Parts: sequence; structure tokens; C-alpha cells
Amino acid sequence: MNKALLALLIAAPLFADRDMDEHNKWMRESAVTLQEITNAGDRSIPEHLIRRAECVAVIPNLKRAGFIVGAKYGKGVLTCRTAGGAGAWSAPAIMRIEGGSIGLQIGAGETDVVLLVMNESGKNRLMHDKFTVGGDASVMAGPVGRSTQAETDASMSAEILAYSRSRGLFGGVSLEGATLRPDNDDDAKIYGRPVSVEEILHGRVTPPPAASALYSELNRFPHETH
Repeated sequence: MNKALLALLIAAPLFADRDMDEHNKWMRESAVTLQEITNAGDRSIPEHLIRRAECVAVIPNLKRAGFIVGAKYGKGVLTCRTAGGAGAWSAPAIMRIEGGSIGLQIGAGETDVVLLVMNESGKNRLMHDKFTVGGDASVMAGPVGRSTQAETDASMSAEILAYSRSRGLFGGVSLEGATLRPDNDDDAKIYGRPVSVEEILHGRVTPPPAASALYSELNRFPHETH
């Protein structure tokens, strides 16, 4: 057998294991991020909004860098409620967030981002190959704290609510101009075959064991209809 081919066959399982470790890491970090943000007391995401959300996306460690022209890049997981009854969530889909912004930005850092998808219209946006925040979808910085009025206004006027945490500071965030799209290659690696984001988010794919901690966090907030 050709030596190069033999080396490739030997190395392939190692690359597969490394990819799976990376995917499992995103799921574990997403669960930790969601737990920490929802336990932030009076500065947390209002529980009422999480209970009403149709889908939740968590992007840990979104990379930010730039001087005058800023850039964003990150990967995370997205899961949606399914028709399987209370506490039923879809398998996670890997999502990429990319994009830039124009403004005075100095330095670099990492930001955790949480997106709440508040209705079916917003959920349907996620089935597209890509959509632009603020262009193709109605996205607003989510309110924090315990204001009932803020919760009601936000849940009725936006398809998606965005939150972030950077260097310990937490609040709503503007992601205007960023794009959000599924990472089909990563999903295929996780589930062992090509799989569409529609299959995943409609509950037709078996969740991986690594998602259990994320589900435990999400199930603290049973679904409420509007």
C-alpha cells in the first residue's frame, strides 16, 4: 500500500476524534454560558422571555477585533422547541456568526452571545442558508432585569432578541450587519451524515450526549405561549 495513503488512513480517526472533541466543547461551553447569564440576578435575561422563546442560540467566545473597522466571528449551537411535549428541544445545530461593523473600535476581545428567537417567523429565518441581522430579520438588543413592560414590548416587536457578556459586563447587544448561517460541514461531522438545518431544528435528528447539560439549563424554563 502507498505509504502516503496508509498514513492518511491512520490519521483519519485522530482528526475525527479532534473534531468531535471541538463540537462537544462548544456544547459544554454553551451550557455554562447560558447558566451564568441566566443566573446574573437583576441583570439577567428576563425569565419570561426565555419561556416564550421558540429557539435559543448560544455563541461562546465570539471573537472581536479591529481599529475603526471591527470584525466578528464565532461558532455556537442553536436548538428549537419541538412538538415532542414539554421540555422537548431539537438536536443542536452548529451556527456561524460573521460580519463587520463600522465605528470606533479599539482593541480585541471575546464576547459570549445569546440569541432568543421569539416567534415562528424568526424560527423560519434560521432555515435559510444565511440571513443578515437587522436586514433579513428583525433583531433588537434584548432587555435585562425584571421590567414587565420591557419584556412585553420586546417580545412583541422583534423576531430575535440579542444579549452579550464581555469582561463580566452583561446586557443587550446590537449585531447589525452580522450574518448568521448553519455550518453544514460541522453538522455532518456530528451526526455522521449530511443533514439539513430543517431536519435538526424540527426534531428529526437524535441529539448527541454532549448536549445534555444544555438541555438541563433550557428545561429550567418551561414553554409559555404568548
